Amino acid sequence: MFRLASGFITAAFLSLAAVPVHATIVGGAVTGGSALGLGGVFVNLTVPFSSSSPTNTVGEDNFQNPNLYGFNEEQNIVLTSTVTVDIGTSPTAGQEVASHYIFFDPLSTGTSQTGYVLFDADIYGIATSTANMNASDFLANTGVNYLNPTLRGLESGDFVSIDGSDAKRLNVNWTAASPGDYVRVFTMHSELAELPEPGTLLVFLGGLLTLAAARKRA
Repeated sequence: MFRLASGFITAAFLSLAAVPVHATIVGGAVTGGSALGLGGVFVNLTVPFSSSSPTNTVGEDNFQNPNLYGFNEEQNIVLTSTVTVDIGTSPTAGQEVASHYIFFDPLSTGTSQTGYVLFDADIYGIATSTANMNASDFLANTGVNYLNPTLRGLESGDFVSIDGSDAKRLNVNWTAASPGDYVRVFTMHSELAELPEPGTLLVFLGGLLTLAAARKRA
C-alpha cells in the first residue's frame, strides 16, 4: 500500500511542478538619481497588489514614491504573430515569450532614477512606445487595471537598455513626469515560471503524505 501511495505522490508532485506561476523577475535595484537619495528601492510586485491607490492599478499616479517597480504578466506564451518592440529583437510567431511590466511613478515631477531589473531568462526586446505597449496588452492577462494607456511609454531623454554583458538584465535611466514611466519587457522561456509556489507545494505534499500514512495503516 505504501509503495502505491509513494508512487502516487511522485506522480502528483511531477504534475504540480508543471503548473506555471508568475515568478520570473528575480531581482533589481535603484542605483542612482535623486530617487536613490529619497530612499528608492526595487520592488517586485505580486499580482494582485494593494500598494497602489486604488489597489491593483497602474498608470495614473497610483504609487507616488521613488521606488522602481516590476511585476510579471503572462508567462511562457507561444505567439501567433509578431510582437513589435522598440529596443532589441521583436519575438515572432511560434516563439515563446514571458511578459513583464516595469515602471517608475514618483511623487515629484523631475525625479530621476537609474537602476536595473534582473530576469531569469534573456530579454528579447522592450516596448517603450505607447503604440507598441497598447498592441501587446493581450500579454498582460493579470487583472491589473492599466490606466491612461495613451500616456504610457518613455519621454525624450528617458533610456532603457538590455545590458551589454548580461542579456537577462534591463537597465533604466529615466526622469519621470506625471503619470510616470512605463515599459514592457519580453523575455525568452522562463524556467522559474514552471515551478510551483513554495507554499502551495508544501500544502500539497502535506496532504499527500497524510493520505499515504492513512493507506499504510489500512
